[in-house]
Amino acid sequence: MDVIGYRRIVPGTQPEYLHPAYASSVKRAPGRKLVLLPQTLSEVTGPVFGHDRVGPDDNDLTKGHDGAPIGERIIVTGRVLDGDGRPVPHTLVELWQCNATGRYRHDNDQHDAPLDPNFTGAGRAITDADGIYTFTTIKPGAYPWRNHHNAWRPQHLHFSLFGPSFMTRLVTQMYFPGDPLLPLDPIFNCVTDARARERMICSFDIDATVPEFALGYRFDIVLRGRDATPMEA
Repeated sequence: MDVIGYRRIVPGTQPEYLHPAYASSVKRAPGRKLVLLPQTLSEVTGPVFGHDRVGPDDNDLTKGHDGAPIGERIIVTGRVLDGDGRPVPHTLVELWQCNATGRYRHDNDQHDAPLDPNFTGAGRAITDADGIYTFTTIKPGAYPWRNHHNAWRPQHLHFSLFGPSFMTRLVTQMYFPGDPLLPLDPIFNCVTDARARERMICSFDIDATVPEFALGYRFDIVLRGRDATPMEA
């Protein structure tokens, strides 16, 4: 399910459950045909998850600490759209990421890169009437992940979109243009359709760039249809 209903999947545009190059998918991919369970009213209706708790600065990951985080500031903005290109307003968009050195603020992250005391790496926003969201953050670093020999994840941001229920959620990743690690990354390449993979890459946006402060990037998220943004593998 996406945030506004059932996603009719076009072959190759979404990651397969089993992608052998992505090692953990071998362990978690289902070995039998999935069983479709009918959804009840409680699963497809409210309550709306967390919308009323989003503060005015929750979309700025560079604030709320004793100082500024280390790294290149960026503005990430875009529109949440349905399959017909119409904006989807009042959608909860959550973002999480590693810091500029490639480390997450999480106990399970054992990468020996330094933590940044002024960066926690998580933010939230609500799309406006035109379906637009905006985040201010820092550009994340690449990091090793031990999937295979000399494996490094490209720079990326994680996005989660919530609709009116827990069953209407989309999780995806946003990558940056020109990253040399993209052709080598099994997670990015779980999506076999080249055009669909391109929909996970943001574009530089001079109009979103703030003079003398931060470069801007645009990342539109399409919820369904032939041009749907691939969900996270």
